[in-house]
Amino acid sequence: MKSSISVRVVDSADVSPDASIGDGSSIWHLAQVREGVRMGQNCIVGRGAYIGTGVEMGDNCKVQNYALVYEPAKLADGVFIGPAVVLTNDTYPRAINADGSLKSAHDWEPVGVTIEKGAAIGARSTCVAPVTIGAWATVAAGAVVVKDVPAHALVAGVPARRIGWVGESGVPLTRGDDESTWICPVTGDRFIENNETLTKESA
Repeated sequence: MKSSISVRVVDSADVSPDASIGDGSSIWHLAQVREGVRMGQNCIVGRGAYIGTGVEMGDNCKVQNYALVYEPAKLADGVFIGPAVVLTNDTYPRAINADGSLKSAHDWEPVGVTIEKGAAIGARSTCVAPVTIGAWATVAAGAVVVKDVPAHALVAGVPARRIGWVGESGVPLTRGDDESTWICPVTGDRFIENNETLTKESA
């Protein structure tokens, strides 16, 4: 593991010596961090979580207990992965080939989930690769995401559909003066909706 002495790794965690872990990060009980992982500063990997080979994580990410982050997932800064979340990596999963032989790593091509800055993936939800979760979006607990999620979208259900918008605080936005204006009740930030895209107004 390539890191500084400020990284906390408990004895029961399994962290590859080829993983790069940023300062201030913590790897908790029974977690596994595989070869080639690049993890930023101040990240938390909870009990029993799995971070697959070559996964990239930005700064200040939280991966909660028993989440499975399969390669080649990419997590930007400030991403939250809730308990028991699964980020898949096989579009057409099979244990065996058509001829009955056991599949090996050479028989399929991993595809990844990309999660942009500040987005949150709720407990026990599944993101089916390849999908991108936009910045500051929220995936509700138990959702199954099978298509890209726009920035600031709040999605829920199976399959996941947009049911609202959220700001950087994570709180659902409320409607403003007209149908296209949204306001964060926490920060007061204002957003404009246009063709299923939300844009933050300049200060």
